[in-house]
Amino acid sequence: MFTLLENIPLEYPIYLFYGGAFFLLGVSIALKNMESSDLQLAGNLWLLGMFGFTHGAHEWLELYELMGGERLSQQEISTLALITAFMTVLSFFFLLRFGLSLIGTTLRRIRPMKLFSTGLFLAWLLFLFHRGFSPGVDFLKGAELIGRNIFGLAGALAAAYGLIAYSREIKDLSGPGSLQLRHAGIIFIFYGVFAGVIHSHYSLPVVGVPVEILRGLSAVLITYFIIKAMTIFEVEAQKKLAYQLLRLGQSEKLQSLGQLAAGIAHEINNPLANAVLGIQTARKRVTGTALPDQQVIERLDAVEKNIDRASIIARELLQFSRQRDAEAVPFNVNDVVRGALTLMKYRLRDTVIHHDLGPVREVTGDLSKMEQVFINLLSNAADAMPEGGDIFITTGLQGDDVEIRISDTGSGIPPENLSRVFDPFFTTKETGSGTGLGLSICYGIVKQHRGTIEIDSTGGKGTTVTVRLPAGGAS
Repeated sequence: MFTLLENIPLEYPIYLFYGGAFFLLGVSIALKNMESSDLQLAGNLWLLGMFGFTHGAHEWLELYELMGGERLSQQEISTLALITAFMTVLSFFFLLRFGLSLIGTTLRRIRPMKLFSTGLFLAWLLFLFHRGFSPGVDFLKGAELIGRNIFGLAGALAAAYGLIAYSREIKDLSGPGSLQLRHAGIIFIFYGVFAGVIHSHYSLPVVGVPVEILRGLSAVLITYFIIKAMTIFEVEAQKKLAYQLLRLGQSEKLQSLGQLAAGIAHEINNPLANAVLGIQTARKRVTGTALPDQQVIERLDAVEKNIDRASIIARELLQFSRQRDAEAVPFNVNDVVRGALTLMKYRLRDTVIHHDLGPVREVTGDLSKMEQVFINLLSNAADAMPEGGDIFITTGLQGDDVEIRISDTGSGIPPENLSRVFDPFFTTKETGSGTGLGLSICYGIVKQHRGTIEIDSTGGKGTTVTVRLPAGGAS
């Protein structure tokens, strides 16, 4: 038995191990349940899984060709050369798209990333055109080598940058998960050099280690770190469950407060109306005299302004407590966002608006109410940036939901206040600058549409509000 093992070339177990590591990566991602995840990584990870499957299969094809040796016919060699060239380019193209997609979602610049990958693909075709297309083995081997140089290095470096950049975004969610993604990104840099720069069957000088061993070790480490990092989805699920329980209690509390607020608002409105009539009568009598007392008139004006403010608060209380069903009409969220931006144009004059309004399905609900939600959210973003800043607005589909994200670069919300932002009358603004009902009203409107609204913020680093509405209808 030991004699038999000694007769097996070292390359055989290396390629078997190398391909198996990446194939395991693909299987692990495919078996991971990420449907309910809101993380950007969940929407991109399938590309890395496809890289694992195709690249693992490519290495096993290389092993089959090595084991076949001289027993393979010329036709079989040509066919294998064609398939391996195709699998090389396809696998690294998946890796490139994964890296660029992750970078695009992190930097909120998705379309330029797609154009970059398309440009690399055209460059590869241009190289092949100059070499002259041919079905020969030498041409196919050259096509694979050029594809490895172009897509292998670029794909690995893009994946590395994307994973490292994204690891910073999830640091607050899971420190260990963030660290594992960073480690995977660093290993991808080495893999890019070993697989995209150094040719196959090359042994490193001095140490004499075949490059395939280094590729295999890199593959094992990448797979290990990615599998370990995917525990962030369990952490996210646990935090979402805790958040939903918190929101359930919040919903019950809001319903009780709404009923109380409705009664208070009705009780306040009647005496306020009488007070306004009294002020108007008093003003007429004072101004109707031969020598009207200007000081008394100013006092009456101040009283009337305060009564008007009390009336506004009473109206907001009624709006907060109103539980009527939304008027069901189909509308496009992108149109509502544009309408809110138009109405807020003057208010947002000191901010730079970046919007990426993607294709979405229609939502059924109360268009004016949803416009009010976006106006409130944009107003809050502007208030958080008194010296100006940037607001990022993106829309798109997340499963069966339409997702709207509004992010700002403002002062953010301290962690101790984050759980209270939807509480009625809770505000961090100065006295007289806000009633603390804006986000409570937004929460109620979104809930009427059977949607969800979530706020993610870090003090001093801005705030992101995510609204999800069921596509097609709210009934």
